[in-house]
Parts: sequence; C-alpha cells; structure tokens
Amino acid sequence: MSKSTKWFLGIFALLAVFGVGFALLFFSLIKSVGESSKEVVTIGRGDKLAVVELSGVITSSEDVVRQIKKYRDDKSIKGILLRVESPGGAVVPSQEMYEEVKKTRETKPVVVSMGSLAASGGYYVSCGATRLVANRGTLTGSIGVIGEFLQLHEAMNKLGIGVKTIKSGKLKDAGSSTKKMSEEAEKYFQSLMDDVHEQFITVVERERRLKHSEAVEIADGRVFTGEQAVKMGLVDTLGTFEEAVKIAAELSGIDGEPSIVKEREKRSFFERMFGDVGESVKDLKQTILEKPILSYRFTGPF
Repeated sequence: MSKSTKWFLGIFALLAVFGVGFALLFFSLIKSVGESSKEVVTIGRGDKLAVVELSGVITSSEDVVRQIKKYRDDKSIKGILLRVESPGGAVVPSQEMYEEVKKTRETKPVVVSMGSLAASGGYYVSCGATRLVANRGTLTGSIGVIGEFLQLHEAMNKLGIGVKTIKSGKLKDAGSSTKKMSEEAEKYFQSLMDDVHEQFITVVERERRLKHSEAVEIADGRVFTGEQAVKMGLVDTLGTFEEAVKIAAELSGIDGEPSIVKEREKRSFFERMFGDVGESVKDLKQTILEKPILSYRFTGPF
C-alpha cells in the first residue's frame, strides 16, 4: 500500500469518525429536547404554596397534569399558583389540563397568574381555577378554534410529482396536502371546528357565569387586555405575579409570607452546551411534527 493511499484512508477514517460523532450528537440533542429531569426547590420558611408553569405552545398535558396531581395530593402544599404564559395549542391537552385544574380546586385553591399572553387554550385551562389574575396588559381570551392545512398540490403539479391514493371512505383523505380540498371536505372540517368551538363556549359560559348570548358575542377569536377581560367577567382581578401569590396565600389560609415550591429543570449536557439551538429544535418539532389539526391557539404576531 502506497504512502498516499495510507494518507487517504487515514483522512477518510477521521472524517467518518467526525461524521458519526456529529450524527450521534445531533440525534442526542433532538432526543434530549423536552426530556430534562426536574428538581424541586423551596424558597422561604412559611406554609407552602406550589407554583406550576404553563408556558409556550400547548402540545402535551403530561407535565402540567403530573405536577398538579402531585401538589394536590401533597398535604404540605396549601395551594397552587398556575403561571400561564401561552398562546394555547392543541385542543385535547388544553381540555385535560382544564379538567385537572378544576378537580384540584375542589380540595385546595388554584390561582392563575397570567403573564403577557394567556390566550385560547391558555385561557381554556385557566377557566378551571379558583381565581384568575391578569396584568393590565395581558392578552387573553381568543375563544375560538383554528385548523391549518398545508396545500402542496399546485407546486407538486408544476414539478410533475403525483400521489396515488387508495382509500375506503370518501372523506378518508380529507385535508391531504397533496390534493385540493373539496367543498364537502371543507364543510366536514368546519363542522368539527364548530363543535369544538361550542365546547369552549360552554366552558366559558359555565365557569365565568355568563349568559349564553354574552359568551357567544365574545367568542369570535378576539384577544382582550387584562383590563378589558376584567370588565367582561373573563378574569376576576388585575394583579402582578407577586399580587397573585398574596391572593393564593390568602385563599389557602396561609399567614404571613408563604414558601414557594417549584420544579426546576436540570438541563441536560446538550441543552447546556447548545441552549438556544435546543429551543429552536423544540420549536421545529412543535411546528412541523406535533402540530394538531384542531387548535385552541392564538395566531397573532408572536
């Protein structure tokens, strides 16, 4: 074997090692996103108040439901403060979290503290709480349903790409991105939207003690500021996070300054190394791979 061949094979082997290492690193990063372990921290020495955070686009209810159930069953926790900073998201996870919050308020107070945005599914979840607190500039409401269907058929036709679909049931491929949506399919999806929208309206009407006509009037997808929401009866009172803590402590019968119990992420090695890259991958997963057909989601300029 010549010297040049040995050099070539050595360089090739080195590049292969780097390539495999990069691939493993990339896939480990993707796998680690959203899978960080948690540790519980307690700040203060008074009776305990647990803080649970609902942030970002709602794609799953698992983490929030787990925390709420844990704190509900923990007798040392006197009340729960749910911090909502979300534009909403998938319908079913929003409903699951709402039901868990509603169940919990029967045994201990649950106070919602709204951040900059607590809209659509974020507002749906909030409706299950004992008390809703918003900042003056909070955007909330957005009582509506949205479904977005990617349409690729025209671009595919221009590229000479076709898809052969074999199906049973005329609406089985309704919503497919590879064909133009028919009028029948559009009516079908609209009926689904209307039904899920009515479910949202029913929750708002019942939980906020509104007349049906009042709930329907404001359930057109608009967002409202915290001040507007209080006047409409969608939110109980205005207040900052700290004021929400005081309200939760008072409702929980805590004298003096409460201890705050909160889960904190123990970030993985890859998340510590790449930080914003990990968040970008998570956002990409949510946008492309985990995007639901029906969403309680605010689609404003955020």
